[in-house]
Amino acid sequence: MNMPNGNAKSMDVVIVGGGLVGSLEALYLVKRGHRVRLYEYREDIRNTPQIRGRSINLALSVRGRRALKDVGLEEHIVKDHGIPMYARKIHRLDGSTYEIPYDARTNQSIFSVGRNYLNSALLKESDKYKNVEKYFNHKLVEANLKRGSLQFLKTDTKETIEVQADLIIGADGAFSAVRRAMMKEPLFDYSQTYIEHGYLELCIPSDQNGSFQMPANYLHIWPRGNFMMIALPNQDCSWTVTLFMPFSYFKNLDSEERLMEFFQQYFPDSIPLIGKKKLIEDFFAGSPSPLVSVKCRPYNISEKALIIGDAAHAVVPFYGQGMNAGFEDCTILDRMFQKYDDDVAKVLEEYSRTRWVDTFAISDLAVYNYIEMRDLVTRPSYRLRKALDDFIFWLLPVTWVPLYNSVTFSTMPYSQCVKNREWQNKVLLSTFLAIGGMFTIATVYGLRK
Repeated sequence: MNMPNGNAKSMDVVIVGGGLVGSLEALYLVKRGHRVRLYEYREDIRNTPQIRGRSINLALSVRGRRALKDVGLEEHIVKDHGIPMYARKIHRLDGSTYEIPYDARTNQSIFSVGRNYLNSALLKESDKYKNVEKYFNHKLVEANLKRGSLQFLKTDTKETIEVQADLIIGADGAFSAVRRAMMKEPLFDYSQTYIEHGYLELCIPSDQNGSFQMPANYLHIWPRGNFMMIALPNQDCSWTVTLFMPFSYFKNLDSEERLMEFFQQYFPDSIPLIGKKKLIEDFFAGSPSPLVSVKCRPYNISEKALIIGDAAHAVVPFYGQGMNAGFEDCTILDRMFQKYDDDVAKVLEEYSRTRWVDTFAISDLAVYNYIEMRDLVTRPSYRLRKALDDFIFWLLPVTWVPLYNSVTFSTMPYSQCVKNREWQNKVLLSTFLAIGGMFTIATVYGLRK
Protein backbone atom coordinates (compact mmCIF):
# COMPACT_ATOMS: atom_id res chain seq x y z
CA MET A 1 0.00 0.00 0.00
CA ASN A 2 1.12 3.53 -0.71
CA MET A 3 0.38 6.48 1.60
CA PRO A 4 -3.36 5.93 2.06
CA ASN A 5 -4.12 9.53 3.02
CA GLY A 6 -2.07 11.14 0.28
CA ASN A 7 -0.55 13.36 2.96
CA ALA A 8 1.01 16.51 1.47
CA LYS A 9 2.90 17.09 4.74
CA SER A 10 4.54 13.69 4.80
CA MET A 11 7.31 13.35 7.37
CA ASP A 12 10.30 11.07 7.67
CA VAL A 13 9.77 9.49 11.11
CA VAL A 14 12.16 7.23 13.02
CA ILE A 15 10.62 5.14 15.80
CA VAL A 16 13.07 3.69 18.31
CA GLY A 17 11.57 0.52 19.75
CA GLY A 18 9.74 -2.18 17.82
CA GLY A 19 7.72 -3.50 20.74
CA LEU A 20 3.97 -3.20 21.11
CA VAL A 21 3.66 0.59 21.31
CA GLY A 22 6.32 1.32 18.70
CA SER A 23 4.77 -1.14 16.23
CA LEU A 24 1.31 0.32 16.80
CA GLU A 25 2.50 3.91 16.38
CA ALA A 26 4.23 2.91 13.15
CA LEU A 27 0.89 1.66 11.83
CA TYR A 28 -0.92 4.84 12.79
CA LEU A 29 1.69 6.98 11.03
CA VAL A 30 1.99 4.97 7.83
CA LYS A 31 -1.79 4.99 7.53
CA ARG A 32 -1.55 8.78 7.62
CA GLY A 33 0.95 8.68 4.78
CA HIS A 34 4.20 9.32 6.62
CA ARG A 35 7.41 7.44 5.93
CA VAL A 36 8.42 5.40 8.99
CA ARG A 37 11.62 3.59 9.85
CA LEU A 38 11.35 1.32 12.88
CA TYR A 39 14.54 0.41 14.76
CA GLU A 40 14.51 -2.39 17.33
CA TYR A 41 17.36 -3.53 19.59
CA ARG A 42 16.20 -7.17 19.68
CA GLU A 43 15.64 -9.72 16.95
CA ASP A 44 12.40 -9.81 14.99
CA ILE A 45 9.94 -11.39 17.44
CA ARG A 46 8.37 -13.26 14.52
CA ASN A 47 11.59 -15.23 14.11
CA THR A 48 12.01 -15.98 17.82
CA PRO A 49 8.48 -16.69 19.10
CA GLN A 50 9.66 -18.77 22.06
CA ILE A 51 11.77 -16.02 23.60
CA ARG A 52 9.63 -14.80 26.48
CA GLY A 53 11.39 -11.67 27.63
CA ARG A 54 8.85 -9.76 29.66
CA SER A 55 5.54 -11.07 30.94
CA ILE A 56 4.15 -13.53 28.42
CA ASN A 57 0.54 -12.33 28.47
CA LEU A 58 -1.27 -9.07 29.02
CA ALA A 59 -4.74 -7.81 29.89
CA LEU A 60 -6.37 -6.05 26.95
CA SER A 61 -9.23 -3.66 27.79
CA VAL A 62 -11.25 -0.93 26.09
CA ARG A 63 -8.47 1.62 25.58
CA GLY A 64 -6.25 -0.94 23.90
CA ARG A 65 -9.14 -2.33 21.86
CA ARG A 66 -9.96 1.13 20.53
CA ALA A 67 -6.40 1.47 19.21
CA LEU A 68 -6.44 -1.99 17.62
CA LYS A 69 -9.77 -1.13 15.97
CA ASP A 70 -8.20 1.99 14.44
CA VAL A 71 -5.54 -0.11 12.72
CA GLY A 72 -7.89 -2.94 11.75
CA LEU A 73 -6.77 -5.61 14.22
CA GLU A 74 -9.32 -5.58 17.05
CA GLU A 75 -11.61 -8.31 15.73
CA HIS A 76 -8.74 -10.67 14.95
CA ILE A 77 -7.02 -10.23 18.31
CA VAL A 78 -10.17 -10.31 20.45
CA LYS A 79 -12.13 -13.04 18.66
CA ASP A 80 -9.35 -15.27 17.41
CA HIS A 81 -6.72 -14.92 20.10
CA GLY A 82 -8.00 -13.22 23.26
CA ILE A 83 -9.35 -15.20 26.20
CA PRO A 84 -12.12 -13.27 27.98
CA MET A 85 -11.86 -12.89 31.75
CA TYR A 86 -15.15 -11.82 33.34
CA ALA A 87 -14.14 -11.79 36.99
CA ARG A 88 -11.42 -12.21 39.55
CA LYS A 89 -11.49 -15.67 41.08
CA ILE A 90 -10.14 -15.40 44.62
CA HIS A 91 -8.38 -18.43 46.12
CA ARG A 92 -8.62 -18.74 49.89
CA LEU A 93 -6.03 -20.53 52.01
CA ASP A 94 -8.26 -23.58 52.34
CA GLY A 95 -8.49 -23.93 48.56
CA SER A 96 -12.07 -22.67 48.25
CA THR A 97 -12.77 -19.84 45.79
CA TYR A 98 -15.22 -17.03 45.17
CA GLU A 99 -15.75 -14.59 42.30
CA ILE A 100 -15.66 -10.81 42.07
CA PRO A 101 -17.09 -9.79 38.66
CA TYR A 102 -15.40 -6.98 36.79
CA ASP A 103 -18.72 -5.66 35.52
CA ALA A 104 -21.77 -7.12 37.24
CA ARG A 105 -24.14 -4.84 35.30
CA THR A 106 -23.26 -5.64 31.66
CA ASN A 107 -20.82 -8.54 32.11
CA GLN A 108 -17.96 -6.93 30.19
CA SER A 109 -14.60 -8.67 30.23
CA ILE A 110 -10.92 -8.00 29.84
CA PHE A 111 -8.93 -10.25 27.52
CA SER A 112 -5.78 -12.22 28.16
CA VAL A 113 -3.60 -11.87 25.05
CA GLY A 114 -0.13 -13.14 24.29
CA ARG A 115 2.48 -10.38 24.19
CA ASN A 116 4.55 -12.00 21.45
CA TYR A 117 1.53 -12.87 19.33
CA LEU A 118 0.16 -9.33 19.52
CA ASN A 119 3.57 -7.82 18.71
CA SER A 120 3.91 -10.16 15.74
CA ALA A 121 0.42 -9.27 14.49
CA LEU A 122 1.23 -5.55 14.57
CA LEU A 123 4.50 -6.05 12.70
CA LYS A 124 2.81 -8.31 10.15
CA GLU A 125 0.10 -5.70 9.53
CA SER A 126 2.74 -3.06 8.84
CA ASP A 127 4.23 -5.31 6.13
CA LYS A 128 1.23 -4.32 3.99
CA TYR A 129 2.56 -0.76 3.65
CA LYS A 130 5.43 0.31 1.42
CA ASN A 131 6.15 3.45 3.44
CA VAL A 132 7.50 1.54 6.46
CA GLU A 133 10.91 -0.07 6.92
CA LYS A 134 11.94 -2.24 9.86
CA TYR A 135 15.45 -2.74 11.18
CA PHE A 136 16.13 -5.27 13.93
CA ASN A 137 19.31 -5.86 15.97
CA HIS A 138 19.93 -2.10 16.03
CA LYS A 139 20.96 -0.55 19.35
CA LEU A 140 20.72 3.21 19.83
CA VAL A 141 24.10 4.40 21.07
CA GLU A 142 24.00 8.15 20.53
CA ALA A 143 21.35 10.78 19.87
CA ASN A 144 21.20 14.47 19.07
CA LEU A 145 17.46 14.95 19.30
CA LYS A 146 17.43 18.65 18.43
CA ARG A 147 19.11 17.87 15.13
CA GLY A 148 17.09 14.75 14.48
CA SER A 149 20.26 12.68 14.42
CA LEU A 150 20.68 9.13 15.73
CA GLN A 151 23.51 6.62 15.75
CA PHE A 152 22.80 2.89 15.87
CA LEU A 153 25.06 -0.10 16.42
CA LYS A 154 24.12 -3.20 14.41
CA THR A 155 24.54 -5.84 17.08
CA ASP A 156 25.06 -8.69 14.62
CA THR A 157 27.77 -7.05 12.44
CA LYS A 158 29.04 -4.39 14.93
CA GLU A 159 28.63 -1.78 12.17
CA THR A 160 27.66 1.77 13.15
CA ILE A 161 25.10 3.70 11.10
CA GLU A 162 23.92 7.31 11.17
CA VAL A 163 20.24 8.16 10.75
CA GLN A 164 18.46 11.47 10.19
CA ALA A 165 14.75 12.09 10.71
CA ASP A 166 12.16 14.86 10.72
CA LEU A 167 10.68 13.35 13.89
CA ILE A 168 12.10 10.86 16.39
CA ILE A 169 9.68 8.87 18.54
CA GLY A 170 11.07 6.93 21.48
CA ALA A 171 8.96 3.87 22.26
CA ASP A 172 11.85 1.91 23.71
CA GLY A 173 10.50 0.97 27.12
CA ALA A 174 11.02 1.80 30.76
CA PHE A 175 14.79 2.12 30.38
CA SER A 176 14.51 4.22 27.22
CA ALA A 177 17.68 5.40 25.48
CA VAL A 178 15.72 8.21 23.85
CA ARG A 179 14.51 9.42 27.25
CA ARG A 180 18.08 9.23 28.53
CA ALA A 181 19.06 11.67 25.77
CA MET A 182 16.15 13.93 26.73
CA MET A 183 17.35 14.04 30.33
CA LYS A 184 20.34 16.08 29.19
CA GLU A 185 18.02 18.93 28.27
CA PRO A 186 17.21 21.68 30.80
CA LEU A 187 13.77 21.73 32.49
CA PHE A 188 13.23 17.99 32.01
CA ASP A 189 11.65 16.54 35.16
CA TYR A 190 12.22 12.86 35.81
CA SER A 191 11.65 10.43 38.65
CA GLN A 192 11.62 6.68 38.97
CA THR A 193 10.40 4.62 41.88
CA TYR A 194 11.06 0.95 42.56
CA ILE A 195 8.59 -0.73 44.84
CA GLU A 196 10.00 -3.14 47.41
CA HIS A 197 8.22 -6.04 45.75
CA GLY A 198 9.50 -8.06 42.82
CA TYR A 199 7.92 -10.70 40.62
CA LEU A 200 8.78 -14.15 39.37
CA GLU A 201 6.92 -16.11 36.71
CA LEU A 202 5.84 -19.72 37.05
CA CYS A 203 3.56 -21.86 34.90
CA ILE A 204 0.53 -24.11 35.33
CA PRO A 205 0.60 -26.48 32.36
CA SER A 206 -2.45 -27.88 30.61
CA ASP A 207 -3.81 -31.20 31.85
CA GLN A 208 -3.24 -34.60 30.22
CA ASN A 209 -6.01 -33.90 27.73
CA GLY A 210 -4.56 -30.53 26.77
CA SER A 211 -7.28 -28.62 28.63
CA PHE A 212 -7.26 -25.94 31.31
CA GLN A 213 -6.74 -27.16 34.88
CA MET A 214 -8.76 -24.22 36.27
CA PRO A 215 -11.86 -22.37 35.02
CA ALA A 216 -10.51 -20.37 32.09
CA ASN A 217 -12.51 -17.14 31.98
CA TYR A 218 -11.08 -15.60 35.13
CA LEU A 219 -8.05 -13.81 36.43
CA HIS A 220 -7.14 -16.07 39.37
CA ILE A 221 -5.72 -14.37 42.47
CA TRP A 222 -4.22 -15.80 45.65
CA PRO A 223 -4.23 -12.67 47.93
CA ARG A 224 -2.11 -13.06 51.03
CA GLY A 225 -1.92 -9.61 52.61
CA ASN A 226 1.62 -8.45 51.91
CA PHE A 227 2.05 -10.55 48.78
CA MET A 228 0.00 -12.41 46.18
CA MET A 229 0.04 -14.75 43.23
CA ILE A 230 -2.02 -14.36 40.04
CA ALA A 231 -2.64 -16.52 36.97
CA LEU A 232 -3.73 -15.54 33.45
CA PRO A 233 -4.87 -18.09 30.83
CA ASN A 234 -2.90 -18.79 27.66
CA GLN A 235 -4.03 -19.99 24.25
CA ASP A 236 -2.39 -23.41 24.76
CA CYS A 237 -4.49 -23.95 27.92
CA SER A 238 -1.56 -23.28 30.22
CA TRP A 239 -1.47 -20.46 32.77
CA THR A 240 1.13 -17.78 33.28
CA VAL A 241 1.51 -17.59 37.06
CA THR A 242 3.17 -14.54 38.60
CA LEU A 243 4.28 -14.39 42.20
CA PHE A 244 4.56 -10.83 43.60
CA MET A 245 6.16 -10.30 46.99
CA PRO A 246 8.93 -8.41 48.81
CA PHE A 247 12.46 -9.23 47.70
CA SER A 248 13.27 -10.22 51.28
CA TYR A 249 10.69 -13.02 51.04
CA PHE A 250 12.24 -14.30 47.82
CA LYS A 251 15.66 -14.21 49.44
CA ASN A 252 14.48 -16.40 52.31
CA LEU A 253 13.28 -19.12 49.92
CA ASP A 254 16.79 -20.35 49.28
CA SER A 255 16.20 -24.10 49.35
CA GLU A 256 13.72 -26.60 47.96
CA GLU A 257 12.50 -27.37 51.47
CA ARG A 258 11.78 -23.72 52.30
CA LEU A 259 10.07 -23.18 48.96
CA MET A 260 7.74 -26.14 49.44
CA GLU A 261 6.98 -25.17 53.05
CA PHE A 262 6.10 -21.67 51.86
CA PHE A 263 3.76 -22.92 49.12
CA GLN A 264 2.19 -25.49 51.43
CA GLN A 265 1.43 -22.70 53.89
CA TYR A 266 0.18 -19.99 51.50
CA PHE A 267 -0.71 -21.57 48.13
CA PRO A 268 -1.44 -25.25 48.84
CA ASP A 269 -4.03 -25.64 46.07
CA SER A 270 -1.53 -24.45 43.45
CA ILE A 271 1.05 -27.20 44.09
CA PRO A 272 -0.79 -30.05 42.32
CA LEU A 273 -1.66 -27.64 39.48
CA ILE A 274 1.94 -26.55 38.89
CA GLY A 275 3.52 -29.84 39.91
CA LYS A 276 6.11 -30.08 42.68
CA LYS A 277 9.02 -30.81 40.35
CA LYS A 278 8.09 -28.04 37.91
CA LEU A 279 7.55 -25.56 40.72
CA ILE A 280 11.04 -26.17 42.08
CA GLU A 281 12.64 -26.07 38.62
CA ASP A 282 10.89 -22.90 37.49
CA PHE A 283 11.38 -21.05 40.77
CA PHE A 284 15.12 -21.61 40.94
CA ALA A 285 15.67 -21.24 37.18
CA GLY A 286 15.33 -17.47 37.41
CA SER A 287 15.43 -14.63 39.87
CA PRO A 288 12.78 -12.09 40.86
CA SER A 289 12.55 -9.03 38.63
CA PRO A 290 12.04 -5.47 39.89
CA LEU A 291 9.01 -3.28 39.26
CA VAL A 292 9.54 0.38 38.41
CA SER A 293 7.31 3.41 37.95
CA VAL A 294 8.55 6.27 35.77
CA LYS A 295 7.17 9.80 35.74
CA CYS A 296 8.64 12.53 33.59
CA ARG A 297 7.76 15.62 31.58
CA PRO A 298 7.79 17.18 29.07
CA TYR A 299 7.45 14.32 26.60
CA ASN A 300 8.85 16.27 23.65
CA ILE A 301 11.78 18.34 22.46
CA SER A 302 10.27 21.03 20.21
CA GLU A 303 8.94 19.39 17.03
CA LYS A 304 11.87 16.99 16.73
CA ALA A 305 11.42 14.26 19.36
CA LEU A 306 8.74 12.58 21.49
CA ILE A 307 8.57 9.68 23.95
CA ILE A 308 5.49 7.47 24.38
CA GLY A 309 4.49 4.29 26.19
CA ASP A 310 6.73 3.00 28.97
CA ALA A 311 9.49 5.34 27.84
CA ALA A 312 7.29 8.21 29.04
CA HIS A 313 5.28 6.60 31.83
CA ALA A 314 6.21 3.10 32.93
CA VAL A 315 3.72 1.84 35.51
CA VAL A 316 3.57 -1.20 37.76
CA PRO A 317 1.29 -3.86 36.25
CA PHE A 318 -1.45 -4.12 38.86
CA TYR A 319 -4.19 -2.27 37.01
CA GLY A 320 -3.50 -4.05 33.74
CA GLN A 321 -3.16 -0.65 32.07
CA GLY A 322 0.50 -0.49 31.01
CA MET A 323 -0.10 -1.66 27.44
CA ASN A 324 -3.54 -0.04 27.29
CA ALA A 325 -2.15 3.35 28.36
CA GLY A 326 0.65 3.05 25.80
CA PHE A 327 -1.84 2.18 23.07
CA GLU A 328 -3.98 5.13 24.15
CA ASP A 329 -0.93 7.38 23.65
CA CYS A 330 -0.96 6.37 19.98
CA THR A 331 -4.70 6.95 19.66
CA ILE A 332 -4.52 10.41 21.23
CA LEU A 333 -1.57 11.35 19.01
CA ASP A 334 -3.48 10.26 15.93
CA ARG A 335 -6.49 12.36 16.94
CA MET A 336 -4.19 15.36 17.41
CA PHE A 337 -2.56 14.80 14.02
CA GLN A 338 -6.05 14.95 12.54
CA LYS A 339 -6.96 18.02 14.61
CA TYR A 340 -3.90 20.00 13.51
CA ASP A 341 -3.65 18.61 9.96
CA ASP A 342 -0.28 16.98 10.71
CA ASP A 343 1.32 20.15 12.06
CA VAL A 344 3.79 18.27 14.22
CA ALA A 345 4.88 21.27 16.29
CA LYS A 346 1.31 21.89 17.47
CA VAL A 347 0.66 18.17 17.99
CA LEU A 348 3.70 17.58 20.18
CA GLU A 349 3.19 20.76 22.19
CA GLU A 350 -0.42 19.95 23.09
CA TYR A 351 0.24 16.25 23.66
CA SER A 352 3.15 16.92 25.99
CA ARG A 353 1.28 19.67 27.83
CA THR A 354 -1.84 17.58 28.50
CA ARG A 355 -1.04 13.87 28.49
CA TRP A 356 1.12 13.77 31.63
CA VAL A 357 -1.86 14.54 33.88
CA ASP A 358 -3.49 11.24 32.96
CA THR A 359 -0.33 9.14 32.92
CA PHE A 360 0.59 10.35 36.40
CA ALA A 361 -2.93 9.40 37.51
CA ILE A 362 -2.76 5.82 36.19
CA SER A 363 0.69 5.41 37.73
CA ASP A 364 -0.74 6.18 41.17
CA LEU A 365 -3.82 4.03 40.56
CA ALA A 366 -1.66 1.05 39.61
CA VAL A 367 0.21 1.20 42.92
CA TYR A 368 -3.08 1.43 44.82
CA ASN A 369 -4.54 -1.54 42.97
CA TYR A 370 -1.68 -3.76 44.16
CA ILE A 371 -2.83 -3.14 47.74
CA GLU A 372 -6.38 -3.91 46.67
CA MET A 373 -5.48 -7.16 44.90
CA ARG A 374 -3.16 -8.59 47.53
CA ASP A 375 -5.12 -7.52 50.62
CA LEU A 376 -8.32 -5.47 50.35
CA VAL A 377 -10.25 -8.00 48.22
CA THR A 378 -10.34 -10.34 51.22
CA ARG A 379 -11.96 -7.77 53.52
CA PRO A 380 -15.74 -7.52 54.07
CA SER A 381 -15.53 -3.71 53.80
CA TYR A 382 -14.15 -4.01 50.25
CA ARG A 383 -16.87 -6.40 49.17
CA LEU A 384 -19.53 -4.20 50.73
CA ARG A 385 -18.24 -1.13 48.86
CA LYS A 386 -18.04 -3.15 45.64
CA ALA A 387 -21.65 -4.31 46.05
CA LEU A 388 -22.78 -0.76 46.83
CA ASP A 389 -20.95 0.64 43.78
CA ASP A 390 -22.47 -2.02 41.55
CA PHE A 391 -25.97 -1.36 42.88
CA ILE A 392 -25.78 2.41 42.37
CA PHE A 393 -24.19 1.82 38.93
CA TRP A 394 -27.19 -0.35 38.09
CA LEU A 395 -29.59 2.41 39.23
CA LEU A 396 -27.63 5.33 37.72
CA PRO A 397 -25.39 3.94 34.94
CA VAL A 398 -24.50 7.36 33.55
CA THR A 399 -24.04 9.27 36.80
CA TRP A 400 -22.27 6.65 38.91
CA VAL A 401 -19.49 4.70 37.22
CA PRO A 402 -17.27 2.70 39.63
CA LEU A 403 -13.54 3.42 39.48
CA TYR A 404 -12.53 0.08 37.97
CA ASN A 405 -15.22 0.30 35.28
CA SER A 406 -14.22 3.82 34.29
CA VAL A 407 -10.55 2.87 34.02
CA THR A 408 -11.03 -0.47 32.29
CA PHE A 409 -14.27 -0.28 30.32
CA SER A 410 -14.28 3.34 29.16
CA THR A 411 -11.96 5.87 27.57
CA MET A 412 -12.60 8.45 30.27
CA PRO A 413 -9.31 10.27 31.00
CA TYR A 414 -7.52 8.58 33.90
CA SER A 415 -7.43 11.82 35.88
CA GLN A 416 -11.20 12.16 35.52
CA CYS A 417 -11.61 8.58 36.78
CA VAL A 418 -9.78 9.63 39.94
CA LYS A 419 -11.90 12.78 40.33
CA ASN A 420 -15.08 10.73 39.94
CA ARG A 421 -13.95 8.36 42.66
CA GLU A 422 -13.20 11.25 45.00
CA TRP A 423 -16.67 12.70 44.32
CA GLN A 424 -18.29 9.30 44.97
CA ASN A 425 -16.42 8.95 48.26
CA LYS A 426 -17.69 12.37 49.36
CA VAL A 427 -21.27 11.50 48.39
CA LEU A 428 -21.19 8.23 50.30
CA LEU A 429 -19.58 9.81 53.34
CA SER A 430 -22.15 12.61 53.40
CA THR A 431 -24.98 10.11 53.00
CA PHE A 432 -23.76 7.88 55.81
CA LEU A 433 -23.21 10.88 58.09
CA ALA A 434 -26.73 12.11 57.33
CA ILE A 435 -28.22 8.68 57.98
CA GLY A 436 -26.19 8.38 61.17
CA GLY A 437 -27.32 11.80 62.31
CA MET A 438 -30.96 11.00 61.64
CA PHE A 439 -30.63 7.69 63.49
CA THR A 440 -29.03 9.45 66.48
CA ILE A 441 -31.79 12.09 66.58
CA ALA A 442 -34.47 9.39 66.33
CA THR A 443 -32.83 7.41 69.11
CA VAL A 444 -32.59 10.42 71.43
CA TYR A 445 -36.18 11.37 70.68
CA GLY A 446 -37.33 7.81 71.37
CA LEU A 447 -35.52 7.71 74.72
CA ARG A 448 -37.08 11.00 75.78
CA LYS A 449 -40.55 9.74 74.88
